[in-house]
Amino acid sequence: MIGLNKKVGYSVETGFAQAELIAVLAAVTANEPRVMTIRAGKALPSGPFESSQTSLQAGLRDWIESQTGHPVGFLEQLYTFADGDRDPGAGAGMRRISISYLGLVREQAAPGAGQPEWHGWYEYFPWEDRRDGADAQAAALDQIAAGLSAWADSDPHLQSQRRQRIDFTFGLNGWNWNEDLVLQRYELMYEAALIPEAGGRPGFGQPMQGDHRRILATGIARLRTKIKYRPVAFEIMPASFTLLQLQRTVEALVGLNLHKSNFRRQIDQQELIEETGETTAETRGRPAMLFRYRPSVLEARQMAGTRLPISRS
Repeated sequence: MIGLNKKVGYSVETGFAQAELIAVLAAVTANEPRVMTIRAGKALPSGPFESSQTSLQAGLRDWIESQTGHPVGFLEQLYTFADGDRDPGAGAGMRRISISYLGLVREQAAPGAGQPEWHGWYEYFPWEDRRDGADAQAAALDQIAAGLSAWADSDPHLQSQRRQRIDFTFGLNGWNWNEDLVLQRYELMYEAALIPEAGGRPGFGQPMQGDHRRILATGIARLRTKIKYRPVAFEIMPASFTLLQLQRTVEALVGLNLHKSNFRRQIDQQELIEETGETTAETRGRPAMLFRYRPSVLEARQMAGTRLPISRS
């Protein structure tokens, strides 16, 4: 817990419940999804909810500002974690309630006091990047599959059930890879004690303190799912962009290569964006047309129903 000095709520006869606010602050820079961290990449921005703060979200914004100095725009509640058996940092008779939020920003330098640093998602989850050239993903998956296989075989009574879970979650033995199952893959590795957070050996991505990598996995899964039915990508895009830049951003978030023609056709059909009338010469060949999100899309960004297409190559 970072800077905890207040106890919020009461847990029957066992003591107080500590409410911690945690932010998954995501951006895409140079075609790589990034997350804001503190403590040199070991933790997400977080802090206790204090009685002087007007709301949970206001409290979290205060902590982000003080620890990172980074402005925050879009912010929504992600999930609340209260697993007593995964909270070694709470004191005797205490239970920590971690209330997490997902924020989308455009990366800026962070001059805050909490050792803020931007880190790539795939430093923590190298197996989640399945784009062309993501060699770390293939090597990591082979090692993970071997470790999970040994775990499945360690209990003959659960062997069949465990192997089915492994195959489904990691897209093995005839099952397709589902990019949305980020948290389920992490939880399976935790259960098999393959990662340091569960008492395993170092490896399989950079660890984080407490349950912060679990919360990051939850944020990635939420964004991968959300980007398919809400036009949230504009939150991390510049005011104007090319179609290729938009596609590369979505590919970075979902960790997959997308079919260029299908992607652009669906973008056209859904009328998400419009031409600005300007071009850019930053790409090879002829100048590329610049686009922006339609004003009506920006006004309705909190409403469901607009899908940003995910068409695998």
